[in-house]
Amino acid sequence: MKKFLKYAAFLLLILVALLVYSWIIINPSPNRCEVVEITATRIYEGGDQDIMIASPKGEIYYINRGLEQGYSIEWMEKKIKNKKVTLHLPKQLFGAVTSNHIAQLVCWNKVVYTEFE
Repeated sequence: MKKFLKYAAFLLLILVALLVYSWIIINPSPNRCEVVEITATRIYEGGDQDIMIASPKGEIYYINRGLEQGYSIEWMEKKIKNKKVTLHLPKQLFGAVTSNHIAQLVCWNKVVYTEFE
């Protein structure tokens, strides 16, 4: 019975590690993203230097540490506020869930922000 519990604990640990790993966004690529079009109605600062972008329906997306990367709220407002934008959102949990993390933002066929290599 002790041997079974050790194996079960080990398998549980592996499962938890895989789930945690599946939530981490590492080197997103266009083929592993969902593409969404929204109108960027509100742009503001979120926690940890994030740039938050809201849609008219209340959905909120973010550029992780966008302010640290040299972007500003004012600049983003000039570029995309009240305009249709295309967002590439990475899929997580082995493709079952779409993140609100923006991997690429395009406005008027011009890339405004990208994490793609």
